[in-house]
Amino acid sequence: MPKMKSTSGAKKRFKKTASGKFKRHKAFRSHILTSKTTKRKRHLRKSTLASEQEQKKIEMMIQ
Repeated sequence: MPKMKSTSGAKKRFKKTASGKFKRHKAFRSHILTSKTTKRKRHLRKSTLASEQEQKKIEMMIQ
């Protein structure tokens, strides 16, 4: 059986940390920014960790 291919979209969106978790960027930062507050946009800039429930799914897509 051939090797499994990685999901190209997942490779671009997630980075693995040293502890084995996955970093992701937050959503809702692409358009219609005039109606969002400066504080909200500033918090959306920062990256965060993917949820525990999604870790296994992302692992399968990346490998």
